Amino acid sequence: MRIVICYLIGLVFGVGISISGMANPAKVLNFFDIAGSWDPSLAFVMGGALLVTFIGYRVVLKRPVPLFDSGFHLPASRDFDLPLIAGSATFGVGWGIAGFCPGGALPALGTGQAEVVIFVAALIGGIVIAKLMQVALSRRSDVTA
Repeated sequence: MRIVICYLIGLVFGVGISISGMANPAKVLNFFDIAGSWDPSLAFVMGGALLVTFIGYRVVLKRPVPLFDSGFHLPASRDFDLPLIAGSATFGVGWGIAGFCPGGALPALGTGQAEVVIFVAALIGGIVIAKLMQVALSRRSDVTA
């Protein structure tokens, strides 16, 4: 049942991204082009997402446990550390260069465009490299401890 719920949530997200036009990198890049053909629609999409999330968290977290899990999985740390800042910066730079974020690129895979496939392949490669680096750094700190 959990996999079905996850699929449905992803489907709703993907449809929303597609309907809003955020799977189109030109639309996203126009948001960043303040001096040129600026398109504020991304701000409205993000604002709508923040509003839904704000209300959703308030409603859902009043429950003792989620409907389909034994507990809530919320971040334990609120610290701003180097991995968080570096990851956020990398995400932002990549989004600004490519016009895709993972949330917009995955639904766009359905278009079959080569640049989308290349972006997703690079995204997966980056995830694998980051995980390998994390494991290597963890082993290195275990040896020195």
